[in-house]
Amino acid sequence: MPFELLIGLRYLKAKRKSTFVSIITFISTAGVTLGVMALIVVLAVMTGFERDLKEKILGTNAHLVVIRSGAPMDNYRPMMERLQQLPGVQAATPFIYNQVMLSTGRNVSGVVLRGVEPVTDRLVTRLSRSIVQGGTEQLEPAAGSAAEPGILIGRELSRHLNLMVGDRVNVVSPIGTITPLGMMPKLKAFRVVGIFNTGMFEYDSTLAYISLGQAQRFFDLGDTVTGIQLRVADVYGTTELARRINREFGPELYARDWMQMNRNILFALKTEKVVMFIILTLIVLVAAFGIASTLFMVVMEKARDIAILKAMGARSLSIMKIFVLEGLIIGFIGTVLGVLTGLLIAHNLELIIDLVQQVTGKNFFSKDIYYLDHFPSQVVASDVLIISVTAVLISFVATLYPAWQASKMLPAEALRYE
Repeated sequence: MPFELLIGLRYLKAKRKSTFVSIITFISTAGVTLGVMALIVVLAVMTGFERDLKEKILGTNAHLVVIRSGAPMDNYRPMMERLQQLPGVQAATPFIYNQVMLSTGRNVSGVVLRGVEPVTDRLVTRLSRSIVQGGTEQLEPAAGSAAEPGILIGRELSRHLNLMVGDRVNVVSPIGTITPLGMMPKLKAFRVVGIFNTGMFEYDSTLAYISLGQAQRFFDLGDTVTGIQLRVADVYGTTELARRINREFGPELYARDWMQMNRNILFALKTEKVVMFIILTLIVLVAAFGIASTLFMVVMEKARDIAILKAMGARSLSIMKIFVLEGLIIGFIGTVLGVLTGLLIAHNLELIIDLVQQVTGKNFFSKDIYYLDHFPSQVVASDVLIISVTAVLISFVATLYPAWQASKMLPAEALRYE
């Protein structure tokens, strides 16, 4: 073992006359531990939020949407065939998109109504897999049947309107017909044939689905649609595919990918993650000041030892290494403890949150605020590595000035009053 490391380890051990220094050392180690632990837990939660949010977005929406600028899309079937021939495109489905109101007696709610083809839509989105009651089989009544057409609604919307499978609901379109009495909104009765749960409050409370044919008749669209939804093999390569569609299919068609349609919330999540990393790194910086204070006190206490070592031939660089290694050991121990406790909390965070909520009787996680119905947490190895390296580097920087001051000490000055 190098003598610099050996002496640095000896200086960490507590003695009766250096108890105060040992307390400061313990506080500095605890500060690094707390900072690293907080960084790991917070970044794991934010990464989990981002992952779950992307899954909900990609589960409910298509990877890429192609619409016609300013007008419904006619001759959409040949267009679907052309789009499916593009490299990377796995499936395509037409859709109709409009805003309506649902009314049941005294309850009214504004929703986004989508007309879909159940057969092709299940190849593009995960709507069919998110249905918890009923199904899509009865969206379109049988030919010649007097039964009301079906509608799928979200779980939160069903609770708000007090609807169950089999109940009747009126769909009101603000785009009505002109009568002698003025503009009259169009109204049509539908029967709830299914309830879906995407796990995202915003979608479950504002989305409803009917068949494509019913949507065309209700909105008087004829044989036209709003656009075409695409599923692709590479969800992170949709930007280039959208550019290719915009370039090859002319100015009438406009393609937007899921990242572009949700860029505000994705950018906000990324920005928050960076800001939280910077803010929580300040905890480690505060602990680094504790490390520097510890080393200053050790240098003053060990002035005679430093002078003796220099008189015996130790170089200034060796003296500097002693105190740098001592500070690094404090930072390394704090980092290791912080990583272990952070990983333990991050992997059991939902259990801990549930336990705290049961004990306090308070709900700290409201799904109508945070969009999701559970508390996600995902530990990324690269984040843990960056946090660990950052903490050790900060600890290293904190040791440089006190170690440099120790290396400048002159033996004659240190031993003058001994």
